[in-house]
Amino acid sequence: MVTLLDVRDAAKRLDGIAHHTPVIRSRTLDTRTGAQVFLKAENLQRIGAFKFRGAYNAIRKLSPDQIARGIAAYSSGNHAQAVALAARELGTTAVIVMPEDTPRSKLDAVAGYGAEIITYDRYTGDREEIGRQLAADRGLTLIPPYEHPDVIAGQGTAALELLEEVGDLDTILVPVGGGGLIAGSAVAAKGLQPGIRVTGVEPEAGNDTYLSLQAGERVSIPVPRTIADGQAAPIPGELTFSINKQLVDEIVLVSDAEIRDALRFAVDHLKLVMEPSGATGLAALLAGKLDARQRIGVIISGGNVGAARLAELLA
Repeated sequence: MVTLLDVRDAAKRLDGIAHHTPVIRSRTLDTRTGAQVFLKAENLQRIGAFKFRGAYNAIRKLSPDQIARGIAAYSSGNHAQAVALAARELGTTAVIVMPEDTPRSKLDAVAGYGAEIITYDRYTGDREEIGRQLAADRGLTLIPPYEHPDVIAGQGTAALELLEEVGDLDTILVPVGGGGLIAGSAVAAKGLQPGIRVTGVEPEAGNDTYLSLQAGERVSIPVPRTIADGQAAPIPGELTFSINKQLVDEIVLVSDAEIRDALRFAVDHLKLVMEPSGATGLAALLAGKLDARQRIGVIISGGNVGAARLAELLA
């Protein structure tokens, strides 16, 4: 089990390396939702998403020999960028397995950080097996996007910063893909404030964690087809689910249309660019999926969307 101490240790490693992202307030948002809302803007994090926290923490903890031999990873985009940048910062190389249909902006960013990219078909290929084989063949250390305690602890530092800055919250609202961000957030939030409600948000088409928590065990679904490509996981991680089934209070679902509404609200009223996966927490609030009259923290998990794609989504 990842602990609050692990999250605090990760925060020390990230101090001066990761951005301490701002907490955004909006009177318009508060009025619209009937709540006091605190947005943790991880879309302004290095590489444009929270993923840098976990990737850097995990790689930094490796032995000098492991770092020197290089890193392997698989990702739909943000973890790929995070590993590529963290590897570059620590003086090593990275090879990333990415879906063929990854948005061009994310592919270009990963290549720009100096990583080698190997593509696969997300609907027919097994990225975990491809990543494991790649690491074994080349003698690399595999850093998965969420099934790793040091990755989870690093992701939890976003919630740690939020709660230390704004004080007690009634609810913390967190996007859910493979479950690493919400697992780390839940560890940090419940460790600091045991009575806080931890609520996850998934796209309706990608409700694997929602179904899994209902069933009490991991449930697999077909690879989701949703604009929230960063949340297109077909099954929760084993490690992340073991944490989330203990600490997460509920999962709410949002439609692609509700996500588009949140993207539009973010541009019009918050002056923030969010990727669809990063906006699902805001979408849940705007769609009335949570009780009002609360102090609610929302992690805006990422902003990696190109101008052309954002215009298409908002058209």
